[in-house]
Amino acid sequence: MRYLFLFLFSFSFAQQTQKVDFKTVHATLQPNAIEKSIYGEVNYQFEVLKPIDTIAIDAIKMDFTNVKINGKSVNFKNTTKKLQLFEGFKKGKNTLTFNYTAIPKQTLYFIGEAENLQIWTQGQGKYTSHWLPSFDDVNEKVIFNLSIQFDSAFEVLSNGKLNNSNVNVNNNVKTWHYKMSKPMSSYLVMMTIGKFAKQTTKTKFGTPLEFYLDQKDVDKFETTYQYTTQIFDFFEQEIGVKYPWEIYRQVPVRDFLYSGMENTTTTIFAQDFVVDAIGFNDKTYINVNAHELAHQWFGNLITAETGKHHWLQEGFATYYALLAEKELFGDDHFQWELYEMAERLQQNSKTDTIPLLNEKASSLTFYQKGAWALHYLRETIGAANFQKAIKNYLKKHSFSNVNTDAFLNEVKAVASFDTKNFKRVWLEQSGFEVNQALALLRKNKFMTSYLELVELQSKPFSEKKSTLEKLLKSDAFYPLKEEVVFQLAEVPFEEKEALLTIALDGNNVKVRQAIARIMVEIPIPFQSNYESLLEDASYITKEIALGTLWNLFPEKQADYLNQSKDWIGFNDKNLRILWLTLALMTKDYQNENKVHFYDELMSYSSPKFESSIRQNALTNLLFLNPNDHNILKNLVNATTHHKWQFTLFARNQIRELVKTERHKKYFEEMLPSLNAAEQSQLKRLLSN
Repeated sequence: MRYLFLFLFSFSFAQQTQKVDFKTVHATLQPNAIEKSIYGEVNYQFEVLKPIDTIAIDAIKMDFTNVKINGKSVNFKNTTKKLQLFEGFKKGKNTLTFNYTAIPKQTLYFIGEAENLQIWTQGQGKYTSHWLPSFDDVNEKVIFNLSIQFDSAFEVLSNGKLNNSNVNVNNNVKTWHYKMSKPMSSYLVMMTIGKFAKQTTKTKFGTPLEFYLDQKDVDKFETTYQYTTQIFDFFEQEIGVKYPWEIYRQVPVRDFLYSGMENTTTTIFAQDFVVDAIGFNDKTYINVNAHELAHQWFGNLITAETGKHHWLQEGFATYYALLAEKELFGDDHFQWELYEMAERLQQNSKTDTIPLLNEKASSLTFYQKGAWALHYLRETIGAANFQKAIKNYLKKHSFSNVNTDAFLNEVKAVASFDTKNFKRVWLEQSGFEVNQALALLRKNKFMTSYLELVELQSKPFSEKKSTLEKLLKSDAFYPLKEEVVFQLAEVPFEEKEALLTIALDGNNVKVRQAIARIMVEIPIPFQSNYESLLEDASYITKEIALGTLWNLFPEKQADYLNQSKDWIGFNDKNLRILWLTLALMTKDYQNENKVHFYDELMSYSSPKFESSIRQNALTNLLFLNPNDHNILKNLVNATTHHKWQFTLFARNQIRELVKTERHKKYFEEMLPSLNAAEQSQLKRLLSN
């Protein structure tokens, strides 16, 4: 009976959108960084369409006061998951007002403190209802207008246009008034607070663009946001539907849970994508940038009605991001990205049996198989028909919810195409259509050459040497030359030296990086050639080369360290952390400073830094001194972090350490000195 009751209640709530239509919400919010809480005054406008006994708003562990409907106080029920209303409303238009407070355990995050404070939200997958009473049902679309009060020294961002702002001179509290003009699902509501620098521009058709960065990163605007305007203009042309909102802004935050989140009008993305000119050669925001922007159409303008149709958002955003890269970097780049996706999907299909049209499908399936399904469709019916179908699909269903048939109906309307078979093979069937994918890839000359080159892997070097040399000397796209280098990995040095020299002299960052990767031994005649990799404009190449050279040439360790002493690297300080580690391990190198080196490395493992920095530091510290109680304490603290990837790393490290009695005892003795959250996590790990 318990399960039947839950099913009936869930079904009943799912029908609420058919009987009640929430139109707009005006909320004045006050986040409190000290208490990690939020207070709000909320005004919902809604319309009762059909008789209904109870109206519910999702609200996780919130306290409510002053609940009024149409200006009159009403009784209500707070289930700790929902605010339930059962009196005071009438058929037609109604107004609901209330005050609330919450201390969210997720979805609203407070990072750092004082000048380094950042506050940000992440509604996707965890629901906005943890910090704002709203709707977990994506089919309930509302016009959200948020006014946010906070310290005037900070910048506050939300959805929509900033209507105005005003400061209370008595307490330096500023109120930012944001206004939306169109409805959206609740998971797309956002708030971000921090010390940000700002740049602005406009698109070809006049949409305002706002770019934000942490104030310490003002020199990285150009490299981080490169191509953003071009991508935006391309999407309006390619999609055929004007950008559906009034403004678009982007802001990076520390310790974000994912690469990015497509909140309507305001994308939040991970600080790790903030790069300088060297970092840009290894890792860029371009693909994530295009993916999240594409969601403003696919996901925000139209939203999948259930998780079963999630590919209509993620598959489309992934594919359009690839089309944007094709526009920027050409067809060979586009085909290469598709090929790499196909390889991952083929490998994944050996164990993943859940099809694309299933709410339990993996992220790889939703994103990359979804993109491949669209590519197959576009290539089969033609780009013009595909574009027409997309345009009709978006216009017909703007600001509403959709399913897969709604899209396929538009395809069927513009092209003679068997949508039923397409749906069965690509969407309802598990696995990956390798043969169909290869047939499309082979239409591209570069991909044909690459696939032919891969077939040479098992051939003796003597039989393919001239072919490999010819490719290295050509102006072929870099993956071909990269593959040549990888095929040289097991060839004796004296046989491949000439080809390695040609590859190095080509000065392609990716090809030279491939050489850095394959050289586990470096003969003396090649040492100076390999040392040139230390000067490459690539933080990845520098990291590989420094570690390899330090290990293979002990007599030059001090020279390598002196050359790299000022390196920092990516946002995760990969080069600085490597340098500190090697400096500590190098005999007689700056012995007077080794305590300082160790202290610096230790500090990077502490909660003062982002999880990516902490994880790098903890990995190296555990290698250097796994018995240091300070390291182990920072490792335990990492298990309480909000970022699941980091906590998983920490838990796995502790699980390995407690296999030894010594470390198990260390952790047990540590328990009394830990806070409650740390104790809870550690006790769980010790009991397993």
